[in-house]
Amino acid sequence: MLNDTITHAERELYLTLLELAQQQPSAYEWLTRLPTWLNDIKDKANYAHAPAYQASVARLPQLTVNHVDLNSDTLTIEASLNESQRKQTTALLKQLMPWRKGPFQIGGQIGNDESGIKIDTEWHSDWKWQRVAPHLSRLDGRRVLDVGGGSGYHGWRMAGAGADTVIIIDPSCLFYHQFMAIRHFIGSADAHETGRYRTHYIPVPLEALPEHSQLFDTVFSMGVLYHRQSPFEHLQQLKGQLVKGGELVLETLVIEGDANTVLVPHDRYAQMNNVYFLPSVAALIGWLEKAGFSEVRCVDMAVTSTEEQRKTEWMTYHSLTDFLDPDDYTKTIEGYPAPMRATLIAKK
Repeated sequence: MLNDTITHAERELYLTLLELAQQQPSAYEWLTRLPTWLNDIKDKANYAHAPAYQASVARLPQLTVNHVDLNSDTLTIEASLNESQRKQTTALLKQLMPWRKGPFQIGGQIGNDESGIKIDTEWHSDWKWQRVAPHLSRLDGRRVLDVGGGSGYHGWRMAGAGADTVIIIDPSCLFYHQFMAIRHFIGSADAHETGRYRTHYIPVPLEALPEHSQLFDTVFSMGVLYHRQSPFEHLQQLKGQLVKGGELVLETLVIEGDANTVLVPHDRYAQMNNVYFLPSVAALIGWLEKAGFSEVRCVDMAVTSTEEQRKTEWMTYHSLTDFLDPDDYTKTIEGYPAPMRATLIAKK
């Protein structure tokens, strides 16, 4: 028997935007575009694997869920799994590989994954959340936009931190269906007292959103800026989604240097061919101020380790170890400084 998880989640998204539009008319433009956004991600002409991903989500079994903890580092759905359900669920979730952002656990209990399915993702996204969360303005009651949210791990953590509404955007067909797979098991655990879901996913890039919507109290852009050919355009687009006085959380790759230091990789950076600008923190602060943000501050810097990003059973392709100089992990395989990430917070 197939489930209707995707249909139900998309209905909840529509109703959330409809309620929002009654308060904020700029959301009506989102509603106008929503059918196209949701149809495009399922179109085999656009994404050859879309039907297979949909089928994997639709075939996930119904479990009796005892508890969902959106605040545990491993996002955990406590449920009892018999052996048949374990095998079926594992096989279907593995059809949605590679899993890059997480970790997640389905079944078992918090802190005990022996009886559950542990999705050990490429990234320890919980480590990033631990670095970022202490510096955020309280998310309680806020509308939040998570740009480039991947599988949705951080979006769920934002909901767990009390956000009233979280909208995750990312144009990846695979990540959209990974989110829906997790949504299937979370069910209404993140819902308001009214029963309306708080966490939603729109499978589009930032530039597809209506400009200057000014709908969100907090906007996250983590791991996106260095992929943009026009970083200032990205910053302006982020700013346009924020209410006046809203908070931007920007996490990106940086290098050491002064306010005039920016690395533009000649070809690839850590084997990525879509990395364009790596500024110093001082330069990035200047960019944000030039884009019209205020109260800009750097709250964290961290060199990415091979423990935080690595190959796993759920992501079996090359990972960070393969992208670094095998004789000197302080350099990429191309000879650039190894990945270092900074988190900056600013106000509109």
